[in-house]
Amino acid sequence: MEQVRIAVLAAATLFVGLSAGVFFTYSTSVMLALRQTEDRVLIDVMQKVNVVILNGWFLTAYVGALVLAIVAVVLHRGPEYRAMFPWLLAATVLYVILFAVTAFVSAPLNYRLDRAGPVADMADPAAVRAAFEATWNRWNLVRTLAGAASLLTLAMALLKR
Repeated sequence: MEQVRIAVLAAATLFVGLSAGVFFTYSTSVMLALRQTEDRVLIDVMQKVNVVILNGWFLTAYVGALVLAIVAVVLHRGPEYRAMFPWLLAATVLYVILFAVTAFVSAPLNYRLDRAGPVADMADPAAVRAAFEATWNRWNLVRTLAGAASLLTLAMALLKR
């Protein structure tokens, strides 16, 4: 059973790291580059990203991180894991924050951007962009910070182990 605990904790750490890296990449490169483009380019690219990101690789890491973090908490209950348990719990709560921001803020913004229709048909792409970009970036920063903090706390749990 101990090898299962170690494997779950390692996999949770890996998957949280991969997911956090996605949001970090957006904050530190993708959105900075798109900020320099015209309205139609940003909208077109983000509409395309909204479709392609829903792939097996991303979803496995993104959802798997949550599942594995929860399983790691369950598997590490008990007095012998007292030193690492708070770190595992904190990591899971932080990842739940990332997950909730995605579900309740980022994804609805993405859906609204998609419902704006094809970029070529938009009468006012500047308004569409204005309703999306700043809010999406602000909340993506929250996801980035929550993901990085979740990864850090999982690393601390590994060290305490």
